[in-house]
Amino acid sequence: MNPELLESLLKMGLPAEYLPFAGTLVGVSILVVLFLLSYYLAKHQLLVAVHKLVVMSKNSLDDLLVHNRVFSRLALLVPFILVLYAAPLILLEDAKVTLLIVLIAKVGICFQVAFSISAFLNVVKSAYSSKAKEKYLPLEASVQVIKLIVFLVAIIMAISIILDRSPVYLLSGLGALTAVILLVFQDAIKGLVASIQISANRMVAPGDWIELPKYGADGDVLEIGLTTVKVQNFDKTVTAVPTYALISDSFKNWRDMYRSGGRRIKRSILVDISSIHFYDQAMIDQLQDIALLQPYLAQKTTELNKDRSEKGVDETNVNARKLTNIGTFRAYIEAFLHQHPMVHPEMTCMVRQLKATEYGLPLELYFFSKDYNWVNYENIQADIFDHIYAMAAEFSLRIYQRPSGFDWQK
Repeated sequence: MNPELLESLLKMGLPAEYLPFAGTLVGVSILVVLFLLSYYLAKHQLLVAVHKLVVMSKNSLDDLLVHNRVFSRLALLVPFILVLYAAPLILLEDAKVTLLIVLIAKVGICFQVAFSISAFLNVVKSAYSSKAKEKYLPLEASVQVIKLIVFLVAIIMAISIILDRSPVYLLSGLGALTAVILLVFQDAIKGLVASIQISANRMVAPGDWIELPKYGADGDVLEIGLTTVKVQNFDKTVTAVPTYALISDSFKNWRDMYRSGGRRIKRSILVDISSIHFYDQAMIDQLQDIALLQPYLAQKTTELNKDRSEKGVDETNVNARKLTNIGTFRAYIEAFLHQHPMVHPEMTCMVRQLKATEYGLPLELYFFSKDYNWVNYENIQADIFDHIYAMAAEFSLRIYQRPSGFDWQK
């Protein structure tokens, strides 16, 4: 302590036995002021100047450094470093207090360096996410593992500083705790292995639409982390799924559907079997007004006439081949789908009969929409089936539905 300051304290009436304590208190107060002053200058003066330079720069990397608070983390090192070197100079006589303050400063530097490295890793992750075309690299999980290691090292360094022991001494003791470490970090280890397999097999990437019914997840992948995968469902809720669940359980990935340029529509209509019957020539003549059916009717009329002439029968004979309304309706639906502007022409398009049930005869439409946007896709699907349900009556077919109260009123 400065002798002049001690003499001033004695003149102010401070008892001599309190001089060491007063000197220590004044020294600590000076260190606190230096810490706060350096923190203010670093954060509100130096950082402001750095941010102005970043705004003027055309480089996008420095914007990421500011956004992820790398400069802020580094600026907080200044007060700790200043206190580390100033404490022995100011508190010359009190070795215990000096040792304590130096200890706190060293521990603070350890963790502040760890926070700075963590912020820089966030910059790497952000730069990769914005530049990479294919995001199969498990960078999120890798970054989390590196962060975990960095903070473990910081904790070990802090403990070694507090105990005044070499970090090697502490690391040698971790060997006996291997089983405990594996138990504590089992989710992280399983997640890391799963993220590597997911990346190697290109199973999932951020932005993919996946379905995991077991976990109630149906939406876009936001993030593939070390222990969890965040999925934003279509109702804007977010489901956290264990990373290893993507390799241990089955899930559906819709990525290739987007790449193909078409989205499948697979739906059935149920036809009342009692409404199915043969067509006579008069009924066929009435269908000639339907432009989409004209090629089909011309082809079938030629085939039927040829078959009847070979058998020597006419259309009234029970052995003669005849058109059915269900077969003609199926041909109409196929022609309607093939000419529809929103049905993909290069993908499978068919109408098939399924096994009849107690609810009628299912006619399944299997085709692909050109537009895979959800809203447009549903509108296209609805427009097509609106038309088909309305056209069924033109072929004397009834669509099956269970009787309602209105039916019983009749």
